[in-house]
Amino acid sequence: MKLFNSNSLIDQLRADIRQLIATATFLKNEDPGALLEQPGPGKWSVIQVLEHLNSYSDYYIPALQTGLSKDVPAAAMFKSGWLGNYFTNSMLPKEGEVKNKMKAPKNHQPSFHADARPVIEKFLQQQYQLLELLEKARRKNIGKIRIPISLAKFIKLKAGDTFRFMTAHEQRHFVQIKNTLAAVTGVADRNLNLQAF
Repeated sequence: MKLFNSNSLIDQLRADIRQLIATATFLKNEDPGALLEQPGPGKWSVIQVLEHLNSYSDYYIPALQTGLSKDVPAAAMFKSGWLGNYFTNSMLPKEGEVKNKMKAPKNHQPSFHADARPVIEKFLQQQYQLLELLEKARRKNIGKIRIPISLAKFIKLKAGDTFRFMTAHEQRHFVQIKNTLAAVTGVADRNLNLQAF
């Protein structure tokens, strides 16, 4: 499996999350109507995409807080598990595009929202919590701490892989956000600073 320097991995994940924060902050300046508009029947609006991501953070942030409260001293290297690596790679956008479509589980299906701002604010708040958790993770062994996944709690990923999966999942959906905004506004280049994804 993939081997990482633990601190370098945490640095990269923190940089990725800061990029997501910058993009989500930019969304606060967008027309709320565009953020709430679905690009087609059965397709999610930007706000529905963010609510979907918020539902994952609602589960994983407390799970990570619990896991990182354990007294497991840090290790210099982190070895990804095969399942965590598979989940992360299946989520990561490839060359700024999402090639493999996936259906969201029922418990992570977004509802309709009439107000964009609270959903964006919640997303931002959760990203700042993730940054704090990643900083706390520097002092823990992210290969020994296990986090149950939201779909089947008897399956557990290493904490390092949980952070990797969450970040890749968010990057994937920010590509969707870019495409959704282009579809509803008719403007392809929204300058959302998504080239990193």
